[in-house]
Amino acid sequence: MTKHVFLVVFCALSLASYAQKNSVVDKQELEKLKKEMTTVEKPSGDTLQWKFGGLVSANFSQAAFSNWAGGGQDAISLNTLLYLFAHHFGEHHIWENHLRIGYGFLTQEETGFRKTDDKIEFISKYGLDAFRHWFYSGLFRFRTQLAPGYNYPNDSDKISDFLSPAYITAAIGMNFKPDFPLALFLSPFTGKITIVQDQQLADAGAYGVEPAAYDSSGNKIRDGKNLRGEFGGSLQLNFAIDLMENVRYSTVLNLFSNYLHNPQNIDVLWDNLLSLKINKYLSAVISVNIVYDDDIRIAVDEDGDGTIDATGPRTQIKEVLSLGFSYQF
Repeated sequence: MTKHVFLVVFCALSLASYAQKNSVVDKQELEKLKKEMTTVEKPSGDTLQWKFGGLVSANFSQAAFSNWAGGGQDAISLNTLLYLFAHHFGEHHIWENHLRIGYGFLTQEETGFRKTDDKIEFISKYGLDAFRHWFYSGLFRFRTQLAPGYNYPNDSDKISDFLSPAYITAAIGMNFKPDFPLALFLSPFTGKITIVQDQQLADAGAYGVEPAAYDSSGNKIRDGKNLRGEFGGSLQLNFAIDLMENVRYSTVLNLFSNYLHNPQNIDVLWDNLLSLKINKYLSAVISVNIVYDDDIRIAVDEDGDGTIDATGPRTQIKEVLSLGFSYQF
């Protein structure tokens, strides 16, 4: 409940802050964006511009105890984030590329090594001029993780791994990019592939793939499938704003409806990032990720007695606060 309240307050404050600043900064932001988007001439006469940038963040903490009366456990934690972008602006097109890689871990004396963050995501979107602020567009997105994940505290129960799952999305539609930092991509034609490379997870039917088949004696007669295809419609919203000096908020919301199975159950992937720059190399980063996928079944111990009471789709929320080295370029 606390996490849900934190999320609602966080998003509300962000939108409120933007509304207050909007009348003051609209002209400044517009002039800044126009300046950045101005094309430069090549010797051949073609007009184009590449724009590159990103964010590197590494945050480390360590605690050690020796004869400490108050008690405590030795612990080491590290959270890292790499975000890169490369955008190409031509006379009649825009090509945007984003790469996000995040990994974090915590190791304690009693519980040992545990993963706290793990993400790889690549997005490429191409748009061709249609009419005012609208582009005919195509989008490609790939998302997976780096290392195995376990159902802690049981570190022998693996529930995810590299390419297990992985998601590939390809879409064709229209992209709306007005003269402020917002983009809206609408696609009535979206293909989505779920990959579960780990056969043990595939046999269990993890992440919506078809599970293995067994005879009456419990012998496997058919492997679980490693791929699951879906076709439907999708929406992607990108928004970024400087809330105040050295404070930047960005959000990416992805929605998907599978035309072929329960189209009313919308898959949600919502990433929020708030970065607070202390100086050139020190900053704080808060990320909040929300996921809902009707095909992902999550086991829940509702009464805390160590037994599974229910299994089904759940709203997944992850929040990470990092303080440490950060360099934005």
